[in-house]
Formats: sequence, C-alpha cells, structure tokens
Amino acid sequence: MHWDFAAILFFLGVVVPWMGRRRMRQLIKLASTSRLERLSIYASTIALQWVAAVVILWRTASRDIRPTQLGLAVSRPELTWTVTVALSILIVANQIVSLRRITTRPEELRGLISHLALKVFPQDTVESLVFLALVSTVAVCEELIYRGFVQYVFQSWAGGTVIVGIAASALFFGLAHLYQDKRGTASTVVIGAIFSAIRTWTDSLVPSAVAHFLADLVVGFSAPARVRAALEQSKNQSVNAIELKH
Repeated sequence: MHWDFAAILFFLGVVVPWMGRRRMRQLIKLASTSRLERLSIYASTIALQWVAAVVILWRTASRDIRPTQLGLAVSRPELTWTVTVALSILIVANQIVSLRRITTRPEELRGLISHLALKVFPQDTVESLVFLALVSTVAVCEELIYRGFVQYVFQSWAGGTVIVGIAASALFFGLAHLYQDKRGTASTVVIGAIFSAIRTWTDSLVPSAVAHFLADLVVGFSAPARVRAALEQSKNQSVNAIELKH
C-alpha cells in the first residue's frame, strides 16, 4: 500500500475516532452550549472534512485514480436515481421511527441524541443555515472518504474482492462514529455496509450521499423540539407523581 494512503487510513482509523470521542466527552460535561460554541463546532467540522476530502482527491489523482473509480459519477442514471429515491425514503423513515422511540422512552432521553439535540443542533435561523452547510459537507465528504476512498483502496488491495471493500468501508465508518454507544456504533456499521453495497451496485456515491444528507437533516431539525417536549412531559409527570404521593 502507498505510504500516503496508509497515512490517510491511519488518520481515519485512529485520529478521527479519538477526536470524536474526546469532543463528545467534553460536550456531555457541559451544562449547555452557547451560540458561538455551536457555530464553532459546525465550522471546525466543515473545515476538517473538506481538508480530508481535498487531500484524498489530491493523493488519488497523483496515483492516476480517476474520480469515477471513487464513485464520483452517474454512469447508470435510471438505476442510480431510482435507488436514490428508494434509499432516501427508507433512511428518513428509519430516522423518524428512531426519534419517536427515543422521545417516548425516559431512559433513551438521557442518551447521546438528547445531548446533541440540546447542545449541538441548531437553535435559530443563522445556526440552521450553517448547520445546513454542515450536513451538506458531511454527506458529500464522508461518502467520498468512506464509500469512495476507503472502499476503493481495500477492494484494490484485495485484488478486486468486493466484500473486502464493503467490510473495510463499513468498519472505518463505524470507527468514525465510535463516540456513540455500542448500539449506535453497531447501527452505523450496518448502515455503512448498506451504503457501500449500494455504491458498488450503482457505481455511484449519489444514492448514499443524498440519503446521508436527508438523514442528518431530519435529525438535526426535528430532534431539538421533540427532545425538549419529551423532557418537559417527563418533568411534568415526575412532578405530578410527587404531588400524588403527598
């Protein structure tokens, strides 16, 4: 394997997970976040992801790897757009069901999504616009990084064995989300494997990028109001229960 590819994979497999877990621990300790802190999180994430994507495009081009080999193409338009629509509907439905489950179970309200909803997700118009730029960046860059670069490198290293590329891509994608709990990380690996399989089937990153964008958008804009309402309801129920005891 080329030295530059090995360095990129080390960064993705070791440095990125460490940074994610460190940031999440810091967020959980905070009672709340300011507007400036949220915007800073958005900006730093956008910058990091675009730098990673540009470096990958630069180094793959230096090795005569074409963008189409990384999935940056729509070589089968009818199949690609049909799969894009179907996958997007399934992913959005899954996100809505997951949010409903989280906000109807008291134990779930103490989990990661609640912390993100109250401390990271946008709370006004300006934050929403920057957050939109963030989810657009994440959808494009992470698909290029994991379903494009990582999948291509490991599939090529394995002599064209598709399953190796899919497995490696899903694993690295899961590592990037290691800041989640075990169930969240496992779900991310499964979703990553599905996205990778679809990237192989369609020869394009478009379906997974669009689905990724919509999934993050739904959670980012829906979770804060749902979590606050659920927490308020849980608080009122606790107060009522105490009053009944007395």
